[in-house]
Amino acid sequence: MSELALSLQDLVKDFDGKRAVDGISFSVRKGEILGLLGPNGAGKTTTMRMVMDIIAPDAGRVEILGEKFSEAVKDRIGYLPEERGLYRKLKVMDTLLFFGELKGMKAALVRERGRALLQQFQLQGYEEKKVEELSKGMAQKLQFIVTILHDPELLILDEPFSGLDPLNIELVKDIILERKRQGRTIIYSTHLMEYAEKTVDALVMIDNGRKVIDGTLAAVKAEYGHKFIRVQYEGDARFVKDLPYVRSWRDSGREMEVELDDLSRREQLLRDLLGRVAVNGFALSEPSLQNIFIRKVQKGAGA
Repeated sequence: MSELALSLQDLVKDFDGKRAVDGISFSVRKGEILGLLGPNGAGKTTTMRMVMDIIAPDAGRVEILGEKFSEAVKDRIGYLPEERGLYRKLKVMDTLLFFGELKGMKAALVRERGRALLQQFQLQGYEEKKVEELSKGMAQKLQFIVTILHDPELLILDEPFSGLDPLNIELVKDIILERKRQGRTIIYSTHLMEYAEKTVDALVMIDNGRKVIDGTLAAVKAEYGHKFIRVQYEGDARFVKDLPYVRSWRDSGREMEVELDDLSRREQLLRDLLGRVAVNGFALSEPSLQNIFIRKVQKGAGA
């Protein structure tokens, strides 16, 4: 049996003469979490739609769970689309029954599993509410429940954190990790690098329809070296970006990530900082995924 949950080979898709996906290839091993990253318009959603056979590639091949896409394979996948699709007039439990039965589930199992998931997602007591009566965040959680209700082997999630507040982002993140511990495979796109960094085993970054990064999280970070210093500070540290030995600088107001041209300059950086700001933390750091993402996108834009 194949160790791969998903394999894409040389996918190409054009829309009105514009290339949205340009020869993308990557694979995902069973039991892994893969992050599909990239700026708006990079081609992430188009790639996911080709995987799900919603749109056909102009060239290339997709293999899912060791097979070509089929209705039987489709029932082994949980897909959360970017554009959510619930029937607003349906009640919550009726929504679960409708989508569960589409996946071949018996009504009794839908009710049993549905109630457990509603409780896990803090939606217990809403079974008889119509979808249109739910807040945006509640509806988003219901959509996620619909996606995992049939306990799929492979989850494909397009921006799963969209529309959620921080508490519910944490909830969805924990459920994604729980599914991984159960041996499921998860592929998701996101702009929230902090959560990708905490959860993914591997990542693929695409920009302008082309793959620019593909590898395990550890390997990608190692490629960018360890010449980074993370500094917690108080004061005005904008001068750091102009220091001659600083290659890059990303500031968050009270914390910054500084890339040095040579790690031996870290003592010089500390001396320069102590003369201008209050330093509350100063430590060697691997590059953050956010930093790598920004550098790659800026490079692609000619920055």
